[in-house]
Parts: sequence; C-alpha cells; structure tokens
Amino acid sequence: MKTFKRTGPKIEPCGAPLGTGCQPDGAGLRLAGTRAGGMAAAGLCGADFSDLREIKKQLLSVAERSRERGLQHSGKASKVLNSSVFLQEDARDLDAYTLAKSYFDLKEYDRAAYFLRGCKSQKAYFLYMYSRYLSGEKKKDDETVDSLGPLEKGQVKNEALRELRVELSKKHKARELDGFGLYLYGVVLRKLDLVKEAIDVFVEAAHVLPLHWGAWLELCNLITDKEMLKFLSLPDTWMKEFFLAHIYTELQLIEEALQKYQSLIDAGFSKSTYIISQIAVAYHNIRDIDKALSIFNELRKQDPYRIENMDTFSNLLYVRSMKPELSYLAHNLCEIDKYRVETCCVIGNYYSLRSQHEKAALYFQRALKLNPRYLGAWTLMGHEYMEMKNTSAAIQAYRHAIEVNKRDYRAWYGLGQTYEILKMPFYCLYYYRRAHQLRPNDSRMLVALGECYEKLNQLVEAKKCYWRAYAVGDVEKMALVKLAKLHEQLNESEQAAQCYIKYIQDIYSCGEIVEHLEVSTAFRYLAQYYFKCKLWDEASACAQKCCAFNDTREEGKALLRQILQLRNQGETSSTEIAAPFFLPASLSANSTPTRRVSPLNLSSVTP
Repeated sequence: MKTFKRTGPKIEPCGAPLGTGCQPDGAGLRLAGTRAGGMAAAGLCGADFSDLREIKKQLLSVAERSRERGLQHSGKASKVLNSSVFLQEDARDLDAYTLAKSYFDLKEYDRAAYFLRGCKSQKAYFLYMYSRYLSGEKKKDDETVDSLGPLEKGQVKNEALRELRVELSKKHKARELDGFGLYLYGVVLRKLDLVKEAIDVFVEAAHVLPLHWGAWLELCNLITDKEMLKFLSLPDTWMKEFFLAHIYTELQLIEEALQKYQSLIDAGFSKSTYIISQIAVAYHNIRDIDKALSIFNELRKQDPYRIENMDTFSNLLYVRSMKPELSYLAHNLCEIDKYRVETCCVIGNYYSLRSQHEKAALYFQRALKLNPRYLGAWTLMGHEYMEMKNTSAAIQAYRHAIEVNKRDYRAWYGLGQTYEILKMPFYCLYYYRRAHQLRPNDSRMLVALGECYEKLNQLVEAKKCYWRAYAVGDVEKMALVKLAKLHEQLNESEQAAQCYIKYIQDIYSCGEIVEHLEVSTAFRYLAQYYFKCKLWDEASACAQKCCAFNDTREEGKALLRQILQLRNQGETSSTEIAAPFFLPASLSANSTPTRRVSPLNLSSVTP
C-alpha cells in the first residue's frame, strides 16, 4: 500500500475540549473537501482497496483507540466509514452497533435507535431500547428545563415508557432478556410507578448478572424498610455485601452499615475510595460531624480531584460554619469541573453560609438543570426558600425531593417546618411523623412531634415525645426544658424540677456554653421551687445563679432578700425534700428507663 503524503497547509492539533467548536477529528476531511482534486493530489487514486476486510479491521481499531482516549468525534468518523464498507460475511448487527454506539456516545439517541432497528443480538437490542429510553428522558428534561421554577410541578412524562414496557414485557415473557435487558425493564417499570413488578425484575436481574451494580442500586431505591429487605431472595454473591452495606446506610441502620463496610475493608478493599466515602456519609447521617469531617479530609488527600460526595462534605462544613474551608472547597471544585451537580451544590452552600440566599438558590437551580433528579439540590433549595420566607416555593421544592426519594427525611422534616410556619398543625404532624419513621432515633424529629402534639393539646403524647427525645440523645439540649415547661403548665412541680435539674447537669457536664437560652429559666424555677419547699440553702444557691443572667438577675436578688428576711425572722429550713424525683411510669414507654435524680449539687456546675 502506498504512503499517503498530505498536501496543503499543515494542520496543528487543537487543544480545546471536544464540543467547544474545534473538532480535530474531522478537520482533515473538511480541509481535503475544500481543495479541488485534493484527494487525487494525495495519491488516493493509486490506493489498494481490494482488501476490504483489512480496511474494516483498521477502521474498527482506530475507532476503539480513539474512544479509549476520549476522542468521541474521531471514533464516530471511523465508525461511519466502517459501516459504509459492506462484506457479505459481515454480521449486520456489528456494523449497525458500532455506528449506533458512536451516535449514542454523542447523545444522538434517536439517530442511534434508527440504525439499530431490526438488530437481533442482545447487545444491539439493549442499546436500541436504551437509546429510545434516553431519548424520551432527554426530551422530558428539555421540556422541564424552563419549568424548574419553585411554583411549577413539572409533570412532564417520558412518552416512550409505555411503548418500551409493552415491548420489553413480551421479551421478558419469552425469557429473551439478559441481565442488562432485565435491568432496563426494571427501570421502565419503576418510572411507571409499578414498584412491586420493578422489585421482582431487579431481583431477577441481580440473579442473572450479579456483578452489575446498577441493578443493585435501583433495587436499593425501592426498599423502604428492613422488613421488606428480609423477604427478598437475593443471589449469594460477594456483591450482595456491598448492596447490604449501601441499603443499611440508606435505611439509617448505621451500625449495621459500618460493620458491613469494616468487613469489606478487612476482606481486601481497604484502599477503596468508594467504601471510605460511604463510611463518611454514614457518620454524617448519625451527625457524628467530627468523625465524618476527619474521614472526608483523609479522602481528599487520597483522591484530591474527587467530586462525588463533596456536596455532603460541604454540608458538614456548613453545619460547623467553617467558612474558609467551605470557600476553599468551592473554589477547588470549580477549578476541577464547574459544570458538575456537586460543584453547584457546594457553591450554593457557600453562599448560604454567607446569608446570600438568593445566590444560593440560583446555584441549586443550576444543579437541577444539570440533573433534575438530584435529591440534595431539591432539599437544599427548599431550605433556601425557607430562609427567604417563601413557604410555597419551599413546599414545592421539598415535594420534588420526595418524588425523587421517599426516604429523604430532610424533605419530610422541611415540609413539617413549612406547615408549622403556616400554622397548620395537623399537616405538620403528618410530615413530622413521616420524618420520625425514617429517623426514629433523631431527637429533632421527636421534639418537633412533641411541639405539634402540644399545640393540638395532646399533652400525654407530647410528654412521651420529649422524654423519648432526651432518652435517645438530645442533640439540641431542648427536650428536657420543653418537658419541664409542660409539667409547669400541668402544675406538676416535682416532675418539672426534676427535668430542670437534669437539664442543668447535662448542660454543664458536656461543656456547653452556660449562656444557653434556657439555663436562666431552669435556675429561676428551681430557686422558686426550693423556696416553696423551705429549702433555704438550695433556694439561695439557685437565686445566686440567677444573678449571673441578665433576664433573671432582679428576680434572683429579690428572692435572696426574701430568704435573708425569713432567716432573720427565725424561719428554719425544711429537713425533708418534698418527694423523691421519679418520672411518671406513663413517660417510660418503649422500655426507656426512668432516672432517679438527687437534689441539685450546685458545686458541680460552676461555670
């Protein structure tokens, strides 16, 4: 074969990314086409085209090598030429597949599907159906781009789904679907809200092709509780361990999830950044912020250009108000890839921390234009609308989040907050209950439930919620105060005193700032309580503590004067405490142990 010599001006390679207007793969062909007789001048007329099989082999080789190097347009050009060369012994599906795959890679889904019509091989058939599915999704997304406003529901549907279901159903009944075909069939069923059928198909896909992680992930999204998980007949494969760890994290069964991930690390996956990131997410879910931050920082050292899960990392930085770190993360991700969903969410969190809520909402909207089904962006946008007092927009954002994932407790909790602002207690009770079901050991959900019950005058239920919130670990240190105030309203002074005593002990023992909002309230009540019980020493000590707070200083001084006056008149202190402090048995639901609290030892709570 003769050596080709390129005539005409030298063509320099372009360093610009593909899709920006410079397409190096077609430059030579376009240049040759603009020169009269350019192909003849290059010596093409003397080329040997007798061995078409070798030409096809060379074209497929360069197409694959181009694809491996990310040169999608170069691969497309080679495959177009390859498909035009016809050999009698060619398998027609292969040519159609290679051409269609180049169009598919460039997101020309309708074009890809057109050239795959009538293909019989499993691989070509899957690409044909998947191209039609993605074409429908793309058209749906294009129609909803302009309807991502907070007040619009965005009820645009993928019109291809019903046709795909009919065709895939026939193949499924004929047992002609492989693991990938079953996966796609399950996705179509899920999109049509046929959850039970979708679960069965995804389980079947996992049996046929156990190492396809996509089927496991889709199955994970459909499981709502541990009981449902128990009844699934899953294949006995090592991939099942990854699935169980992931679903335990999603179901907030963090202890079980961490055990699974630790066993995978011990089995040889110690360097897996995926496992490390999932462990960090697990600690984030149980609000162990220090541990989660430490793991994310270590992950960043191992994989500095990683973008996945960085929005979760930014949530932790936001909660800790770490502005410099969040600013650095936002700038760093923007340099890596500013058109990623996670990057937009990180920038949104950065502006939110700076109280620039309009800018934050704008970046969350940008994230949703990139991926309308990105859960975190919907939830965070709802939070921003809440900050801007736009409750109707917040409600729509939270509802979108729930449509994406019904297990997102933050969206349910956010809806409860919005309806609480709108003074609709029955609505907010429903949403807080849903959030509590998803996070049964989260004290914030329990406190919110207690407040709803209190507004609805269901005081027994409110007491149970507040006590349960304290028992599971009250992260905001407010459950005991609310329980104490409830006892005050019911004139249950001993129980109220017990709650205030325990509250003060907890505040000081864990090193909280003593200017905690309700500390002065607790000391004031205890001072008055001990005064009524004629325990002058305890009343005096509590009154002195009241003098340290601006809002209770005058009451503390007045009470000290009263105690001094009574002592001067010969009044003696009572030698008996009114009654041992026990919580009522009705508040000890769910086998929560009651706690006996001794009289307050103020020497142990010195600031």
